[in-house]
Amino acid sequence: MAVWLVRDATNRPGPHSMFDFLKRQKLQRQGYSCGKKRREQHSSEWAETLRTSPFVRWFIVAAFLFALGMLVRYLPEGSTFQQLQPAGMGMAAMLILLPVSLAHFQLNLRADFDRNSRFFLVYGLILLHLALLQGVWVIGRLNQLADSYPLILAPVALAPMTLTLLLGKRHGAFSVVYVSLWGALLADWHHAVQFGIYSAVTGMVSVWTVRRLRKRSELIRAGFYTGLAAFGCASIVQLIRPWQFDLSAIHWHVVAVEFGATLLSGTFTAMLAGGMLPVLEAIFRITTTISWIELSDLNHPLLRRMTLEAPGTYHHSLMVANLAEAAAEAVGANATVSRVCAYFHDIGKLVKPEYCIENITGEENPHDDLTPNMSALVIIAHVKDGVDLACRHKLNREIIDVIQQHHGTSLVYYFYRRALDQQEEIRKSVAEGKADPSEVPEVNASNYRYPGPRPSFRESAIISLADAVESASRTLTKPTPQKIEALVEEIIRSRLRDGQLDECDLTLRELNQVRHSFTKTLRTSLHRRIPYPDEKEAKADEPRTATERLEERDRTESYERPRKAPKSTATRPVPEAAATNIIPMRVASPAPGDPGKSASGN
Repeated sequence: MAVWLVRDATNRPGPHSMFDFLKRQKLQRQGYSCGKKRREQHSSEWAETLRTSPFVRWFIVAAFLFALGMLVRYLPEGSTFQQLQPAGMGMAAMLILLPVSLAHFQLNLRADFDRNSRFFLVYGLILLHLALLQGVWVIGRLNQLADSYPLILAPVALAPMTLTLLLGKRHGAFSVVYVSLWGALLADWHHAVQFGIYSAVTGMVSVWTVRRLRKRSELIRAGFYTGLAAFGCASIVQLIRPWQFDLSAIHWHVVAVEFGATLLSGTFTAMLAGGMLPVLEAIFRITTTISWIELSDLNHPLLRRMTLEAPGTYHHSLMVANLAEAAAEAVGANATVSRVCAYFHDIGKLVKPEYCIENITGEENPHDDLTPNMSALVIIAHVKDGVDLACRHKLNREIIDVIQQHHGTSLVYYFYRRALDQQEEIRKSVAEGKADPSEVPEVNASNYRYPGPRPSFRESAIISLADAVESASRTLTKPTPQKIEALVEEIIRSRLRDGQLDECDLTLRELNQVRHSFTKTLRTSLHRRIPYPDEKEAKADEPRTATERLEERDRTESYERPRKAPKSTATRPVPEAAATNIIPMRVASPAPGDPGKSASGN
């Protein structure tokens, strides 16, 4: 038996779901519904509980502590933990580090601490890092390698590099501190301090090399640099071999092998992090900078459709992307996210592109045949249509949020004002006795507002302002710097007065920086050009040769002046070039009684 569920504004199943389904079926039979339902982005109640519940978070902590205990149980002989354990110091150090890391995480990364998925990702990667370290050391002891080899082959940059790519450099630096401390407890007793220094320096270098990574191919280069830093650090702390500054005691073939080992370890770590990225992005719904750059490809099916079906909207989206990217860089927001989300913010206009002013090419406007209320409904619907298209093409959550929020709850002012004007006209007709009072339409401002929600993060707010500024800038007939600056300032002030920026964390100082960025970008895009002369004017201004001036004089004497008996014409020298270009024409005799006028009427 099929159960039909509908959801209300809180995304909870409604109590009359079956009756609502029957109502939709009835409307479809009457022709008032097409039977289709837009896709919506919503999450179930149990998923929201798993995402934010503190009980789930403490369960993750307990599982992490249990896994640490299993690692400690199978440690090889001679580890730092086993040397400290007879006095109970090893377990105490393990247990002290855990609450310290939790307090550090909560104080410095509070937003991700409250999200259980991010919390699990951070501690899961730290645990995987420690497990790989122990695995490398066990393999080194089984193969009786030198004490230095298991340490230089250990993937000490795995967790810092992966977390930096997924969540940012602050998360990567957080992992560097605790994988170094926990790793020193699991390392060999004789190399614990050296390993802690080696792991911290190498991890920080890996965070620095991938903090602004924009291509997957650059991961190999980052791994190479990490390997170089690992070799240099190991040489400084005399982890590879104590040279004692005696060049004659250096075994250069051993140094070459160890140098290659560190480079191989760094490169392998980068390859492993790059291979895990797509899996972790899909599981934890994280979009890295690399994926954002891949999404910025203009060959996406929706953008290609826009170039053909809604070219005006496509050009508008490109301009909004330029405005939003520059403003995001000015305030320290994610410029790549702003550009990509701006590309897709108006994809809902693909459903009815002919009702958008930027796509109307002829003089006929389809809104002339609609009431203002219906026109507003058509314009407002492009937000829900955009969410439907984004869900159908599986765009990520940030893009869908921008599509929903880029208009907030603002007013469709043009049609609202048009409805008020029509209402006033009908009231005048009623006052003159030409209409019935019942014909006066009711105009409610709430019917002309977008459903929202309002922008909730900085990139969404910047795109919302850029969209309004770019649209309004098209109304400037003669854009000057003063007009552009006044327009941008008025739009930002009106959005502030309307409360559209109340839910985002943009400060007034950042809004001022956004205003300056918009003004600067619009000045360059709406610049004036030198007026080019027409083709006729250009020909008239061209310098003429002596032959052309002589031809013009001959034509003037022949066609504009009265003819006389050509006595001296035969003896007058005519240039050969001019004579070949003159077309002989038969000229009629002057009319009798009007000797001053030629037959041509000139």
